[in-house]
Amino acid sequence: MKLTGAFVAGLALLFGLGSATAAAADSASRSEQAQTMATNFQLPFPCGQTWTGNSSASSAHQAWEIDFNRGSSADADLGDTVVAAAAGTVTISAHQGSTNGFGNLVKIDHGGGWATYYAHLNARSVSAGQTVTQGQKIGTVGKTSKPGNNISAHLHYEVRLGAGYPSNIQKAVFNGSTFGYPAASVTSRNCGGSANPYTPQEVCGSGYNVVDSAALGGSGTAYLLYNSANGNNCVVTLKATSLGTATATTAYLEVQGSTRKTDSGNFSYYAGPVYANAPGKCVKWGGKAGSSAYDSPFEHCGS
Repeated sequence: MKLTGAFVAGLALLFGLGSATAAAADSASRSEQAQTMATNFQLPFPCGQTWTGNSSASSAHQAWEIDFNRGSSADADLGDTVVAAAAGTVTISAHQGSTNGFGNLVKIDHGGGWATYYAHLNARSVSAGQTVTQGQKIGTVGKTSKPGNNISAHLHYEVRLGAGYPSNIQKAVFNGSTFGYPAASVTSRNCGGSANPYTPQEVCGSGYNVVDSAALGGSGTAYLLYNSANGNNCVVTLKATSLGTATATTAYLEVQGSTRKTDSGNFSYYAGPVYANAPGKCVKWGGKAGSSAYDSPFEHCGS
C-alpha cells in the first residue's frame, strides 16, 4: 500500500515520531499536491489559439509572470477572450484603481493554496464568489492599469502558491509542460473537456499512420501506428473522459521476441507515445483508460 505524505504525517504525530518526521512527510504531501496541480493548468485562451508569452519584457515583473500577445500590432488583441486556466472560485473581480498596476483583475482560487491572476482585462465576465470551470470565459484582453500607466493590450498572467509575493509566484505549466521561459509560443489545449484535442498522428509524430485501433469502453481509444520510412511502430492511448484531469492511462507495445515497452501513469490527455522498431516482425499492443483495457494478440507482422 502506498502511503501518502499526509497519512504518514498523521501517523508520525499519532505515535509521537517527532515533529521533524511529520514536517518532512507534510512537505512531501505538499510536493505531491504541487505536482498534481501543475499538470492541470491550461493556457488561459480558447482551444486551438496560439499565443506568445514573455516573462522578461516588462520591468514590473518580479519572477515568473507572463505577458501574452498574439497580434502583430500594439492593440491587435484588445477584446480577445480570456478563459480560466483551471477550475476554481473567483476571489477577486474588480478594477484595482491606483492600488497597483493590475487594472481590471480576476483572481481564481484553485484550492491547496494555488491561485491564478489575470490582469489588465478590458472587461470582466465573472464575479467574486462565482465558481468557474476550466475553459470558462472570465474576461477579455485589455490595457487597464493604474492612472498614468499607459500600456498596450496584453494579458498579464500569474500562478501563485501560498503567500509571500513575489517568492510565491510559480513557473507556469500548461498541459503538463513548463512554459519555455523567458519567451515561447504555446497552442491552447483548453478545450472544455468535450473532446480530446490531440490526434494519434500528432502524438506519434510526422510519418506515422494509424494501422489499427481499439475502443476502451467509453473511456478512450488505443491506437497502433506505423512509419514505413523507419520501420517503427507507435502506440498511444487517447482519453475520451476526464480530459484535463490526470487519471490512470496506459499504452504498451511489444515486438515478438523483445521486452514489452509501457507508458503508464496519471495523464491528462494520453499515454504514450511508445515506440519500437519492428520491420517484418509481429507486435502485441494495447492500452487502458478508466476501467477498460485492450490487449491484442501478436499481429500486424511487418506493418
